[in-house]
Amino acid sequence: MRAAPLPRSAAVPGGIARVALGGAAAPRATLADRRVLVLREAGTWTALVGIPLDAKPGKRLWLAAEHADGTTERLAIDVEPVKYAEQHLKVPQAKVDLSPEDLARHQRERAHLDRVLSTFSPTPPADLAMTQPVPGRRSSSFGLRRYFNGQPRSPHNGMDIAAVTGTPVVAALPGRVIDAGDYFFAGKTVILDHGQGVLTLYAHLSAIDSAAGASLAAGAPVGKVGATGRVTGPHLHFTVYLNGAAVDPALFLADA
Repeated sequence: MRAAPLPRSAAVPGGIARVALGGAAAPRATLADRRVLVLREAGTWTALVGIPLDAKPGKRLWLAAEHADGTTERLAIDVEPVKYAEQHLKVPQAKVDLSPEDLARHQRERAHLDRVLSTFSPTPPADLAMTQPVPGRRSSSFGLRRYFNGQPRSPHNGMDIAAVTGTPVVAALPGRVIDAGDYFFAGKTVILDHGQGVLTLYAHLSAIDSAAGASLAAGAPVGKVGATGRVTGPHLHFTVYLNGAAVDPALFLADA
């Protein structure tokens, strides 16, 4: 198998650390008990580690690499600082102060999505050079510190791409549909598994054109742009996950 092209690395919250592992056989790498993507690069094995958005700059993370000879190596990843912008948005107040019913729904959905996003299939991606899933202006970048109706919320964990309702959305890489549903915040959403913890999420769709379990080629239809869930207008919310951590999609896009 040829080596997959690697995304750009940046050891910052929401970034990717590239860690050389060496070894003749592929090591098994984990971060905080989560399996990590391991690929062959220039004759050696490399781990691509997604750094959580809530990781504190200056913190040291430890990657464990289990080698074929039975030894385990601990490798340090020092989280570097990054400055993300702020964004203030106005949305319906019911999407900020949830009713007991909506809160219960969100908590059920969050537990379900946490399970889905922990998916780790054994086959690595054949490619990591992603295609932007919909043409359009990148209207809201990854990592924004967001305020809804003046109230602080979690940083933006994806890339927003502005497009009119009904614009086709396609798979950024070949993958398998592991979830397709309608969620309180994300609206109509599709999640693809590309192998070894590389997942992509497509949210706020007006229509879902792919079914759970389906295998999609790169560029195959996923759904259509919409304004479902918590939004201020039609767009695609696109997230990339590595070892369960949302990372900046721009690191994977050739023209970013």
